[in-house]
Amino acid sequence: MSGQKFKKDATKLLTRYPEPVMHVNDYPGIAQLYNPAVVKYNDEFIMLVSVVDYAAEGEGTDVGETRIARSKDGIHFELSDENFIKMPDVEPFNLTKHFIDNRITKIYDTSYIVTPVMMKGSWLSPVGLLGKTKDFTSYEPISIITAPRNRGASIFPEKINGMYYKLDRPYDYPSACSGEIWISESPDLIHWGNFRPVLHQGYKFWNTVKIGPTPAIKTDKGWLDIIHGVAATACGTYYYMGAILLDLNEPWKVIGKTSSYLMMPEKEYELHGNSDNSVFPCTPYADYETDTLYVYYGAADRAIGLATGKLSEIVDACLEGI
Repeated sequence: MSGQKFKKDATKLLTRYPEPVMHVNDYPGIAQLYNPAVVKYNDEFIMLVSVVDYAAEGEGTDVGETRIARSKDGIHFELSDENFIKMPDVEPFNLTKHFIDNRITKIYDTSYIVTPVMMKGSWLSPVGLLGKTKDFTSYEPISIITAPRNRGASIFPEKINGMYYKLDRPYDYPSACSGEIWISESPDLIHWGNFRPVLHQGYKFWNTVKIGPTPAIKTDKGWLDIIHGVAATACGTYYYMGAILLDLNEPWKVIGKTSSYLMMPEKEYELHGNSDNSVFPCTPYADYETDTLYVYYGAADRAIGLATGKLSEIVDACLEGI
C-alpha cells in the first residue's frame, strides 16, 4: 500500500541488541530472571533485576527477590548474588514478600524505588512499597504507598506545580482480566490522594486486556511514558510495548499515544520461557545528550533484552498517533 498513512511505522523505532544482555542459562541455580529497572549512577549502568532461585522457599511462586547488576557499557552486566531489597523484621514490613518488577525514579541525589509486593497470608495484594537508596549498596524501606491491588506504580522525577505525581496500575482480581492507568499526587511521596483515571486498556488490539506504566521521562513536548500492553489471542496472552505522552503541566491528560506497538515478542527468547510471549519494560533510561532511549526489558521471564531508539522519534510517534 502507498500513501502518507503508511510512510511511518512506530514498530521500527526501536532496534534490538542482537542477543539478550542477560540470560538465565548463564546463572546456575537461577530459575527465573526478568523485568529490569535501569538507571545511571557514577557512569555505571545499574540494573535492578527480578530473580527467582530454584532453592527459594515460599508459597507458590511468591518467592522473587531483587538483585543488582552493574555494567560500564550497558551491555555486559555483572549480577550480584545478594538480595538488595531486605525488610526489617518489624511491622508492617514483615508482612511483605516477592520483591520484583521494580520502578526506579531518581530525584536529586536519591533513587526512589517502588516495588509491587505480595503480602503474606490472606491480605489483599500486591501493593506498592516505596524505598530509597543513594548509593545502590544500602536500601531503606519507607512506606506502602498504594492500596491493593496496584501493580507497577511509577513516580515522576520532579514536582509538578508543587506536588509529586505517580502513575498507578490498579486491576481487578482474581481474574486479573483488566488493568488501566491512573494518576495520584502527594506533597511528600508518602501521603497520596486526588486519584484520577488516565487511560483505559483496550484502545488498540495490542492492549485489550491490560496496560501498565513505567516512570515518566521529561521531554520538551510532554512526559513520555513507555507502557506495556497485554492482549489475549488465539495463541495465548501476549505482552507488547508501546508509548504515551502526557501533558507537562497537567500530567493526567494524554496528549498523544502510539497507535501501533513499539515492540512485540518475536525472538525465540521472548516467545518461550517461564512466561511465554513477553516483552516487559519497568524503567527505561534516557540519554538526553545523544537523544537515545535505552529500553531494557524482561523477555519471557528468562532473559533481559535491550532495545534502543531515538527519544525524539518516539515522542513524535505519540503525537502523530502512528
